[in-house]
Amino acid sequence: MTLLKRFISYYRYEIPLVVIDITAACGIAFLDLMFPVITRIMMKDLIPNSNLQGIFKYGLILFLMYLINLFLQYVVDYFGHVAGIRIETRMRSDLFSHLQTLDVEFFDNNRTGSLMSRVVNDLHEVSELAHHGPEDLLIAVLMLLGSTIYLFQINVPLTLMIVAFVPFMIFFAIKQRKVMGEAFLSVKEETAVINSDIENSIAGIRVAKSFANEEYEKDRFEGANTSFRKAREGAYHSMAIYYSGLNFMTNLLNGAVLIFGGYLCYLGKIDLADLTAYILFVSMFIQPIRKLTAFAQQFEQGMAGFRRFADLMSLKPKIVDKPNAVTLKDVQGSIVFDNVSFSYSGSDEVLKNVTLKVDAGQSIALVGSSGGGKTTLCHLLMRFYEIDSGSITIDGIDIRDIKLASLRETIGLVQQDVFLFAGTIKDNILYGRPNATDREIYQAAKNAEIHDFITTLPDGYNTYIGERGIKLSGGQKQRIAIARLFLKNPPILVLDEATSALDNITEYRIQNALKRLSKDRTVFIIAHRLSTVKDANQIVVLEEGEIVEKGTHAELLAKNNIYSKLYKSQYLSSDLAIS
Repeated sequence: MTLLKRFISYYRYEIPLVVIDITAACGIAFLDLMFPVITRIMMKDLIPNSNLQGIFKYGLILFLMYLINLFLQYVVDYFGHVAGIRIETRMRSDLFSHLQTLDVEFFDNNRTGSLMSRVVNDLHEVSELAHHGPEDLLIAVLMLLGSTIYLFQINVPLTLMIVAFVPFMIFFAIKQRKVMGEAFLSVKEETAVINSDIENSIAGIRVAKSFANEEYEKDRFEGANTSFRKAREGAYHSMAIYYSGLNFMTNLLNGAVLIFGGYLCYLGKIDLADLTAYILFVSMFIQPIRKLTAFAQQFEQGMAGFRRFADLMSLKPKIVDKPNAVTLKDVQGSIVFDNVSFSYSGSDEVLKNVTLKVDAGQSIALVGSSGGGKTTLCHLLMRFYEIDSGSITIDGIDIRDIKLASLRETIGLVQQDVFLFAGTIKDNILYGRPNATDREIYQAAKNAEIHDFITTLPDGYNTYIGERGIKLSGGQKQRIAIARLFLKNPPILVLDEATSALDNITEYRIQNALKRLSKDRTVFIIAHRLSTVKDANQIVVLEEGEIVEKGTHAELLAKNNIYSKLYKSQYLSSDLAIS
């Protein structure tokens, strides 16, 4: 019931449209009930008595009723669907906004295609229920009550027989409804799986083609496709039982009315005109039952989607602002990691008792083998994940006491795997500060050594770069990401292999630009090429989540330990490559 109440609560935003829709639906139900009444009057009184004036009079009334019904049907179809799509849109907005609040860990554990299915496909069927559900239910109830009352007026014994038959139909519908609901929920889950596989395959199409693995992708997709087919077949099986069973009961009822009514007509308990009108009204009696059964199926489909919507909405982020969280002001950039340990869910510790102090305006390089915890350390600084123990402070304030928005506005991040949004170059640079002027955008691009390239393009800054910037080279994407960081202009920088995709000449230019940007700022530099971090104020070597060395470039070379060996091996490799 709580789930249903939550669903109904969305109607409060569209009360005027819902009232119009429901009023029109009531009008349709009333008119539908009047058609057999007029038919009975004409067949019982007017036609036998050759009352031509009365026949034409009621004929005109019928025509006017048809016109009114036409208008009311338009109102129901248009305003009802508008109300449904607005409710769907509000739900989708709520869900998307909620997804924005969830932790990075949630997205680590959930596939994009699956989430897309829950945001788009599931809510479409919720919209259909939101529109058709109330009106179908109301029309069915009104027609059922109205036709039952009128049938009792025509013939009581015949009506009692019909009413006695209804509980069997309701029992069958309720029993089968649960089975059908479970079947359609399974379809939702399989739809999410197949959407995930499609999204994953399309995103990785270049990798698949480079390995000539098209057949492998087809085979893998067929597995998900077959599961989806079986789920749909199961749902259709339960739906077929549901509809065929109810159709069989309806046919039995029609036959019983015809036989028992004929018998009553033989006994003189009912005349032929009343029996004809009665048979017409029986169809009016059965129609709402059909509507109710259709509503049951639509209800299960829609609520299956809404249940998945509610499940997502019920998830709470682990990382949230404290009630008394503060906003960072006049940030100097002094950062302290005090005995920090961290592990991803259910895994071994990635960082173990890391203690590190970074003075304001200092540049610190994090180096070491892949998987040593360098990127994780920076992600913890931005509270993408919550530390297991210890503390991280900025200017003496624990980051857990800082508002998340304020914390992340303070830190600028350029990752190794650059993500650009589908759109124009300008859109992507502007993401660093949405209210920036064109002049500021151009200056940021110049600082990132990408302005000259952009001006050579036919559409300049308005050039569409494709999904994830596919129309650009790796170096160009990297420089646009750096331009975005220039525009944001934060007091703390995290450069995660920020120049890894650049050629030597461009890298030299970018390094100079980054030096200008880094002036008087605290900078974390994650790098595998040690030649790019020689000038850092402090170099920290991380191995298996622990700090094994730290110092300046000269100090670490003098120790002749891990850093020295790494540096010399890279230097030697460079010499060999040149020779």
